[in-house]
Amino acid sequence: MNEFELKILDFIQEHLRFGFLDDMMVLLTRLADDGIVWIVLAIALICFKPSRKMGITLGLALLLGLIVGNLGLKNLFARPRPYTVNPEIVPNMLIERLSDYSFPSGHTRCCFESGMAMYLCDKRWGKVAFVLGGFIGFSRIYLYMHYPTDVIAGALLGLLNGFIAFIIVDKIYKAIDNKKSKLVK
Repeated sequence: MNEFELKILDFIQEHLRFGFLDDMMVLLTRLADDGIVWIVLAIALICFKPSRKMGITLGLALLLGLIVGNLGLKNLFARPRPYTVNPEIVPNMLIERLSDYSFPSGHTRCCFESGMAMYLCDKRWGKVAFVLGGFIGFSRIYLYMHYPTDVIAGALLGLLNGFIAFIIVDKIYKAIDNKKSKLVK
């Protein structure tokens, strides 16, 4: 699989790279570095009662992703990043190399966790996050940081984590509402 995926990455490098797109892909990937934008958004949403459930769901999804994705699967699979397999690309890279593993894509996972968590709470927010996640996922391939299957796995894991987080938070909210209604009676 690596051989075929490297051909895809090399095709992108040879035929799709140019100044404006290079700058755009670096900007997009930086937006998702360390999941900071999603963490800040989760905190902001938690601060306001109407969006609190969404913020808690988002935060839990990101926590699940950190545990399962970064601490679990990345170390379990220990897949080297594409530029370590093809070091000829290194002089042409647009961003600095990382020391962790490639599978699954953490940038993509965070975006899709966030997208799913928000979509299940408010479809409008989720749709925006999914679109952004798609572009960020592509940026990771464009920048030679991940194989296409890393990005696909990151997206799928993110969707699952966002869904699980929503189920957990929704059950907690329903249990709290149930207790409140019993106290009122």
